[in-house]
Amino acid sequence: MPTLVQWRPSARAGRPGTSHAVPQALARPRAPPCPAGALVAATITGGLVAGLFTGFAYGVMPALRRVDDDTFVRVMRRINEVIPNPWFLLPFLGTPLLAALAAATHLTSGGGTALPWPLAGLALSLTTVAVTGAVNVPLNTALAATGGTASTARRAFERRWTRANVVRSVTATAAVACLALGLALD
Repeated sequence: MPTLVQWRPSARAGRPGTSHAVPQALARPRAPPCPAGALVAATITGGLVAGLFTGFAYGVMPALRRVDDDTFVRVMRRINEVIPNPWFLLPFLGTPLLAALAAATHLTSGGGTALPWPLAGLALSLTTVAVTGAVNVPLNTALAATGGTASTARRAFERRWTRANVVRSVTATAAVACLALGLALD
């Protein structure tokens, strides 16, 4: 049988002086949940990143596959010039920071069933950043510096960049799924 405690509602509850027996589990305050704000923000920013990378995977790169080498190199150089801006960098770098904040706050409040999901979202969003920094950015830099023919530049760039983009599309999308599961369980 559960332990019972006496509970007295405040005068504002409408019945001053009355008492009711309630189960101990209901009387004990619950540990504060993972801050919804950080987890919601991480999920939204992660969705923006996943949307951008998957849009490149299923729209931009297949369209560029159909153009000549000069056009491909010119367009990718222009994209690479404009993409590192605050509208991109804030969600791109903000997702792992917000996921870390949500997981850390959840850890300090006693954990719970939702805790593994923000941690998984954090790991996956960090993987997205790592793939971008290790593969896509160096390829972008090399493409910008290429002085040879467009055909040679494209051959050195397109396949590796596209494969890495698919990887980061999957990791970014999986991060959003994990963060959303954390929200659902929190």
